[in-house]
Amino acid sequence: MARTHLVWDWNGTLLDDLSLVVSSTNEAFAAVGGRSVDADEHRSRFRRPVAEFYAEILERAVDDEEFGRLDRIFHDAYRLGLTNMTLAADASAALKEWHGSQSLLSMWFHSELVPAIETYGLTGVFTRVDGLRTEIGGHLKAGHLAEHIAELGVTGDQVVLIGDSLDDAAAADAVGGQIVLYTGGFTDPSRLRASGRPVADTLVEAVAIARTL
Repeated sequence: MARTHLVWDWNGTLLDDLSLVVSSTNEAFAAVGGRSVDADEHRSRFRRPVAEFYAEILERAVDDEEFGRLDRIFHDAYRLGLTNMTLAADASAALKEWHGSQSLLSMWFHSELVPAIETYGLTGVFTRVDGLRTEIGGHLKAGHLAEHIAELGVTGDQVVLIGDSLDDAAAADAVGGQIVLYTGGFTDPSRLRASGRPVADTLVEAVAIARTL
């Protein structure tokens, strides 16, 4: 059956913030004497839980306490750069291409996500907007997505998620939804294509694929 509800990811998908994420990550690494990564390495190695990605780059274990510190450093740096971030080039056009209901699910903090939606002129586009309501981020998306669609009153078989990570794909699987993966975000396109999931190079293309699922 045709899917009727589209769930959008925010960071790395609708929001073109890869460069800011990389620079903020490097600030966190520098604070503990770690090396920097460039965008290509970040895209080839990034994963959730983010603590595992950090541990791989730092080449040592990262416990909960240290991850909490690194996460705060990351988000403090990220906030400073947000004023220069723009939507993906075709985000506005893509949002208009879907004729069912749409919502937004982000791993960014809810209290900051909601005013950001207004800043980018997206008020009224989404039937629901959910960000993190915790003080520390970095975990898997599956549980967050399950809560999101439950609050929407839709079931997984009605949903397509457009995201940019393999964790997005795992989250869609967990709720019985479909996924379209976008190559313009945080994950190297070769990793996305190797997953065997539908992959799109633009958001407009992602919506076109979503309409066929």
